[in-house]
Amino acid sequence: MKHSETIKPAALRKSGYHHGDLRSGLIEATRQLVEEKGPDGFSVSDACRLAGVSTAAPYKHFKDKAEMITEMVMEGMVRHRDNMVAALEGIPPGSPERIKALGREYVMFALTEPGLFRLKFGGFTDGCDDPRMQAVGEATFEIVLREVAQCIGETTITPEVRRRGFALWGFVHGLSFLLADPHLADMGGGADLDLMLDEIAQRMLAP
Repeated sequence: MKHSETIKPAALRKSGYHHGDLRSGLIEATRQLVEEKGPDGFSVSDACRLAGVSTAAPYKHFKDKAEMITEMVMEGMVRHRDNMVAALEGIPPGSPERIKALGREYVMFALTEPGLFRLKFGGFTDGCDDPRMQAVGEATFEIVLREVAQCIGETTITPEVRRRGFALWGFVHGLSFLLADPHLADMGGGADLDLMLDEIAQRMLAP
């Protein structure tokens, strides 16, 4: 299922929820509502209605709406990391194509789930005292650093590897925000994403 597809309440509703299904269903409902209305545009009741559960159901797993959003962001961060790992499958180790694949996945995630992306980097996580988010964020960046190290012939994550990896991250991160805004994206004159990723990868991996 594509994340851009609209999920109707009936699609989330199940008879006789299992423990894990209820939690997952509410997280998915929260994700959809964040994408459609923003984090401030819906209530716990709206999420319950979309998931097809009673208004008391969320409190078996979450203390409030903020915790529901936190868990939704956490699930999205893990999924983002897993998607980046999957994007590398079949591409030869040490190839700049692997860096391009990571960049493409990063941008596409931002474009298909802009609400989640903005929450992840828009200050929401700064107010969350949840070490899991920092751990997942660091693990995701480490994927990039390992690939950069392989591409430039390093066996460890050296300061030079980190410098280049951070520059690559900065490029795709900024590009993601620009492309998510139609007016700003138009200023690029229809620039080709793959060509831009290829150029930045080649420049940052050059000897």
